[in-house]
Amino acid sequence: MKIISMHCRALALVLLWACAHAASAGPRERILINSGWRFTMGDPPGTSDALRYDVRPAVRASEDGKAADAVPQAAQQMQAGQAPVLKPWILPSGNAFVRDRARRHRRPAQEPRLDVPYLSPAYDDSAWTRVDLPHDWAIAGPFLEKGPYGGVGRLPSWGIGWYRKRLDIPASDAGRSIFLDVDGAMSYAAVWLNGRLVGGWPYGYNSWRLDLTPYIVPGGENTLAIRLDNPPESSRWYPGGGIYRNVWLTKTAAVHVAHWGTHVRTPQVGKALAQVALEVALDNDSAASAVVEVATSIFVLDERGGRVGGAVASITAESLRLAAGGSAVVTGTATVANPRLWGPPPTQRPHRYVAVTSVRRGGVEIDSYETRFGIRQVRMDPDQGMLINGERITLKGVNNHHDLGALGAAFHVRAAERQLEMLAEMGANALRMSHNPPAPELLELTDRMGIVVIDEVFDVWERKKTALDTHLIFPDWHEQDLRAMVRRDRNHPSIVIWSIGNEVGEQYTGEEGAAIGRKLAAIVREEDSARPTMTAMNYARAHMPLPSTVDLVSVNYQGAGIRSNPGRFPEFRARFPDKMIFSSESASALSSRGEYQFPVTGALTAPVRPDAGGDWTTHQVSAYELYASDFGTSADRAWAAQDQYPYVAGEFVWSGWDYLGEPTPFYDARSSYSGIIDLAGFRKDRFYLYQARWRPDLPLAHILPHWTWPGREGKFTPVHVFTSGDEAELFINGKSQGRKKRAEYEYRLRWDLVKYEPGEVRVVAYRQGRQWATSSVRTTGDATGLALAPDRSRIAADGADLSFVTLRVTDKHGNTVPMAKNIVKFSIEGPGEIVATDNGDPTSFVPFPSPERPALNGLCLAIVRSKPGRKGTITVRAESPALQGANVTLQAH
Repeated sequence: MKIISMHCRALALVLLWACAHAASAGPRERILINSGWRFTMGDPPGTSDALRYDVRPAVRASEDGKAADAVPQAAQQMQAGQAPVLKPWILPSGNAFVRDRARRHRRPAQEPRLDVPYLSPAYDDSAWTRVDLPHDWAIAGPFLEKGPYGGVGRLPSWGIGWYRKRLDIPASDAGRSIFLDVDGAMSYAAVWLNGRLVGGWPYGYNSWRLDLTPYIVPGGENTLAIRLDNPPESSRWYPGGGIYRNVWLTKTAAVHVAHWGTHVRTPQVGKALAQVALEVALDNDSAASAVVEVATSIFVLDERGGRVGGAVASITAESLRLAAGGSAVVTGTATVANPRLWGPPPTQRPHRYVAVTSVRRGGVEIDSYETRFGIRQVRMDPDQGMLINGERITLKGVNNHHDLGALGAAFHVRAAERQLEMLAEMGANALRMSHNPPAPELLELTDRMGIVVIDEVFDVWERKKTALDTHLIFPDWHEQDLRAMVRRDRNHPSIVIWSIGNEVGEQYTGEEGAAIGRKLAAIVREEDSARPTMTAMNYARAHMPLPSTVDLVSVNYQGAGIRSNPGRFPEFRARFPDKMIFSSESASALSSRGEYQFPVTGALTAPVRPDAGGDWTTHQVSAYELYASDFGTSADRAWAAQDQYPYVAGEFVWSGWDYLGEPTPFYDARSSYSGIIDLAGFRKDRFYLYQARWRPDLPLAHILPHWTWPGREGKFTPVHVFTSGDEAELFINGKSQGRKKRAEYEYRLRWDLVKYEPGEVRVVAYRQGRQWATSSVRTTGDATGLALAPDRSRIAADGADLSFVTLRVTDKHGNTVPMAKNIVKFSIEGPGEIVATDNGDPTSFVPFPSPERPALNGLCLAIVRSKPGRKGTITVRAESPALQGANVTLQAH
């Protein structure tokens, strides 16, 4: 092993009381502290000015609803005033991520002068709302039906919120280092313990740590208070509000593995053996030097992440002396024989390992730290695209925002897992985190499921997209935020690319903007040199400075051409023949599930216009999947652009799921229209268009629209078929409408001159002349009943697991009535609760917690959560006037 000494860290005198007990401190504990918080909105009267992080520009008018690709503007210059702000006390919280020690921030010697009753441990918060984390304070609504709030989902996510919790810190913890680990809090977090300001973190999407040790009273009363200040006009989509991810209390010995203190690399990968290189960063929080021994063993993980068998490799133990208050990095290598490689299904499997690092002092283990990782070889080739373990993997990706539909920004593992399962069913193998670091549990899912990831850090740099977005903190915090993301996430095998920005305004500022790009890319390489960098570009042309600052060419919509502009793939190829090129955002097609509108465009793609793809009365977009945002295109045209140039490595579609906010083109709505899957998790027709392309070996023939059109008898009602076959024949009530063969750069089959008559539409698809798949749709009768089906009938009785129960409105034969909008009421019995309902309608303002809402085109959803520690049968019931009700049972175990 090699030991790299680092400069000693300053140690506060208040830590001296812990030093006498350091030798007896035990191994690490990581304790989830999500339950039993108290919450309230707003500051005590007259205190808000003293609690500000910093002075902000005045917002005189909302720009909500402006074009999604509007040009970002220069930041408003602010004069430093005399008003007190908390920024000098918050900035030092990020010092561990400032590489140049001379630029680290010194905490003021005096505490801020605050007379805020919420900070006092004696304050009586019993009248506050009791909440468990993760918590999104805005998702319950009510929706804001009037005003310029469509961009943020018409939900009141802005404001000031307070959380308080009493911590149980036994006297036996004296001598240990105790940290608060927050996975995500929206936003401008400030943390007090026992009335003293500990620190905070402004960026709402990053994970962060604060050292509570100097403020803890072991064996005494310890009260944590967290203030969040989520500004208005700070986001282009729904950000949520509150502590919306997990919060942990981490306890370690004074000498321990540092925060996110390991880095695994696999510099050599082969079938016979793989070399694993490990760096371990150690901290000594005591006032005395310490001699420790560091060793690591490597184990195989099973599919669910459990350790299997004995160690398959080890890194030899090494002794080192850590100076008082100092840090060091230990490096070592191990060889894994016959490695089980990580790779994306279906042709590979996402095998994983865990490195268990043990720190011993005087023969006693004082810390144990686990690092999960995968062994794989990834190469980005300008001609072949992405190769994983030598196999070309075409990027079949989607972009997703961070909200989970009716559950809001509050992270739920099962909800995220359901999203990924449905995307994988469609054939997706890649996910771009748009446009921020995700919850850590989401990356655990992508690792386990074999989904490759673009991890993205910023939506803006110094130029603003909204008046109070993160351009305000970028100058002070860009290094800390970027290093924190990379350091937290770099051991995840699913991550293959680091993205330093999305459609940033610096595309427009030439060399000035490129200088920022170079700085950010250099930071990434210092933290992780194994993965390439990108920045998603919707404006920058190949000859401009910004594209040269990153390793890959990633374009948003430019491949197919934006508006009247031609496709730019050849231009970038000519300028950067040694860089892999792909679409970081493609398509941005728009639709409302089941809302078919006539007439239907005969073009390959068309923008949404009144009575031409869009209904300006209902605010719905046609489901024929031919219409797109003004800057986007249909999937058909996007693919035609990609397929002309075989060097294009693939795409990330905008977007995989509908999301709250950004409801182009109808900003009076609550949620987007761009998803392949709607907000409730129901598949739009577009799902099958992508499935036909991304899973070409799956026999598939999908017909649209439905075939229940009273009043359209004898009128032209185009029928389109999405198929993985190469030709198909269509039948109306047994009569052939002709057999069609897909032409080059054609991705659907169209019978546009079909006239509607009730009955059956049937298609027979062929592949290379042989029958491949069949499908049919029939005219349904009137609605007579309801049917319920859960995605899972067994859930864990842990108070977190979820079952998503789909309701269908049916006719007497059990067929889904495709235009049914009956009002449905859900109820529940047993050890569970209905936490939200939805129908996927972007125009619906029924609050998500409501147990009653209309179906949208025959479908509705209830989300059921178990109650902690309570096992048994859960019965979900649904009823609707004049219809036969339904019930379904679940088991909490």
